[in-house]
Amino acid sequence: MRSEDFGSQSPGRLVPTEGGVDAYVPNPLPPQEEAWSSVATMRALAKAENALGQLVGTARHDLLNPHLVAAPLIRREAIISSRIEGTYTTPRQLALIEAEPEKEGGKGRRIAAEDEAREVLNYVRAVEYGFTRLDTLPMSKRLMRELHEILMKGVRGGRERPGQFRDRQNYIAKEGDTIQKARFVPPPVAEMEQGLDDLEKYMHRPQTDESLPLLIDLALVHYQFETLHPFRDGNGRIGRLMVPLILSQHGRLATPLLFVSGYLEQHKRRYMDLLLKVSKEGAWLEWIEFFLDAVGASAVDGANRAKRLLALRQEYVSKVQSARSSALLVKLIDELFHRPSITFGEAAELLDVTPAAANANVRKLQEAGVLTEITGQARNMIFAAQGIFELMHDSGDDSTAESSQE
Repeated sequence: MRSEDFGSQSPGRLVPTEGGVDAYVPNPLPPQEEAWSSVATMRALAKAENALGQLVGTARHDLLNPHLVAAPLIRREAIISSRIEGTYTTPRQLALIEAEPEKEGGKGRRIAAEDEAREVLNYVRAVEYGFTRLDTLPMSKRLMRELHEILMKGVRGGRERPGQFRDRQNYIAKEGDTIQKARFVPPPVAEMEQGLDDLEKYMHRPQTDESLPLLIDLALVHYQFETLHPFRDGNGRIGRLMVPLILSQHGRLATPLLFVSGYLEQHKRRYMDLLLKVSKEGAWLEWIEFFLDAVGASAVDGANRAKRLLALRQEYVSKVQSARSSALLVKLIDELFHRPSITFGEAAELLDVTPAAANANVRKLQEAGVLTEITGQARNMIFAAQGIFELMHDSGDDSTAESSQE
């Protein structure tokens, strides 16, 4: 990070840190200038608000049970958000871990694919926990730590102080690079702690007629969190997870249907460059418009996927309506939208039937083309809904991600 790149318009200051380099400390929110008042920004805001409204309308009017589509969207988000940070898994691998969360490789050593799938599963659990926790705790430093603890539990980042803010300098660089070659150096610990205090106060301030529109405010909060980089690992995932949580806290989302990671992955280089450009040049206008575009595009995508998931459920139900015990089969189908894999034992517990009856119902869904056995084993079989997998899947940019270093 070159200190000379931070000009007079930078909304922060440079302070010395370890290794003879400077670290960047952002000013408290909000910025002084009214960068968001341009015609282009207002146009982007209107477009994003309209798309978000359509997404909420889809959930409210088109879906009898919005949770049926929320769960697949959460899993898709977990896969993509983790992929941005270099953790790769597939819907199938995630389904295998969910079906057997305690399974390990030979002699207690998990293979790499299982480790990565477990990280993604932790993200799913963090999303689900966050939306439940908002009933009793608003977005805050405490909730950030709780989400981080879930995200890092029992995985590779678990050594990086799960649930605790960092206690040392970190930096953003290519894998293996030193702090002297860092792309960006966040604030030292003391300044980071003060910055988090200021951010929490900003998020909890009373809303008035003079307050910024929520989506613009959210763009500012996202920038500030990512710039403070308060954890030793997992900052990107927590920062992206905060977006739907804050929308929910303000009554804009009843269920987790909007996630921005898909858009941010497709535009990863620009995303990273604009965050840095705000710090260097005070380029708030470009960043806010980009963030609003991300919200708008993600809302449109979420609404489309929700409708396709609902249509897929109807297709599945139509396939089994003529079968005996169709009510039990529909109950199994709905469970697949909550989690797209199931075992014979889980089916027996869910349906409250004998193992033989559960096996028969699972086999009926297999014969109807709803389920496919995915382990290739004769015992301990796991069945999954491939159609739901396909709607969860999304190709992305596999370019090399930069990482936070200690």
